[in-house]
Amino acid sequence: MTSAAWSLQCSACVYTVAGDRLASVCPDCGQPLSVKLAAASRDQVTAEATMWRYAAAMPILANEHRVSIGEGMTPLTELPELAKAAGVARLWIKDEGLNPTASFKARGLCMAITRAKALGLPGVCVPTAGNAGIALSAYAAAAGMPARIYAPKTTPPPILGSIRAYGAELELVDGHIGDAGKATMQFAKESGYFNVATVREPYRVEGMKTMGYEIAEAFAWKTLPDAIVYPTGGGEGTIGIWKAFKEMVEWGWLPKDIALPKMVVAQAAGCAPLVRAFAASEEKATPWENPATHASGLRVPGPFGDRWTLRTLRESNGAAFSVDEDTMRASTFTLASSSGIDAAPEGGCGLAVAGILVKAGVVKATAHIVVFNTGSGASYRW
Repeated sequence: MTSAAWSLQCSACVYTVAGDRLASVCPDCGQPLSVKLAAASRDQVTAEATMWRYAAAMPILANEHRVSIGEGMTPLTELPELAKAAGVARLWIKDEGLNPTASFKARGLCMAITRAKALGLPGVCVPTAGNAGIALSAYAAAAGMPARIYAPKTTPPPILGSIRAYGAELELVDGHIGDAGKATMQFAKESGYFNVATVREPYRVEGMKTMGYEIAEAFAWKTLPDAIVYPTGGGEGTIGIWKAFKEMVEWGWLPKDIALPKMVVAQAAGCAPLVRAFAASEEKATPWENPATHASGLRVPGPFGDRWTLRTLRESNGAAFSVDEDTMRASTFTLASSSGIDAAPEGGCGLAVAGILVKAGVVKATAHIVVFNTGSGASYRW
């Protein structure tokens, strides 16, 4: 294999290894690995209408095949009425539900499968709260790779149906995604399949960071929003967007003195380990007891990327809030009925948290805010 033009660095310690080999977590401290790329030029951004327009800033070699089905470049829609209701000057919704597999997970699993294919892996597996399972199934199918998905029995039926439709093996487990994670790790050990769980492999974050690149381009590479509200389960979206902004400043894609956004985590009150840890100024999150929320993507009681996500919040001078189920449902309806965006409950959670920010003193009433709708509401209807 040609030597990779990137290295893998531990997100918590000094461990570093070349990027031309299979890697999972740091062998020294067990924390996630992060991709470190050589500087790229903004002139290398192409006209391609997918996230691959930023290939120069992604871990892929020139001669490698991209496993792509049209992911990325999702709409960023300004909604003045929702801004007024939230008490801010301007508010946009970034609609990730329009990705090929109906959620932001398409970005990360696209990148993970591209690298898995390049490394010649025999198969892949993943635990899922729902949307990651759909995405892995689709991209594994596109790559001609076998895949096995472990999902809680409580996962919405439309999501399970989509996983089956793409031909992946689906195993249902009692409990939550943490229980699915244990089953996945055991299967990976026995089968030789590679576990591409959230931040347990280094490349999903690299797909996720393209959301940050798209926001910067939409703001003409000159300014950025004051805050970004991201519904957060495992943390890779929040981590990836912040990583993108730091790369773009370092490489000169953005002005050195640009004000970076506050990263704001939105969680369900019935499963809010990151909110609790951030409020207590802790470096890691204690797993949530008896997680319960109808937003299955937020039902992640013990996110493996907790330290990295909490550090992102601190570095960005951000915040973390949770909302209850009734508030989330009402906000999801408000988002969909006022915009035509097919909002998932996670998106409703994000919008509800956006309405908290001014009152909590996180942003001023003059703020410009981007809220992510991370998936399609259709996945939750049956």
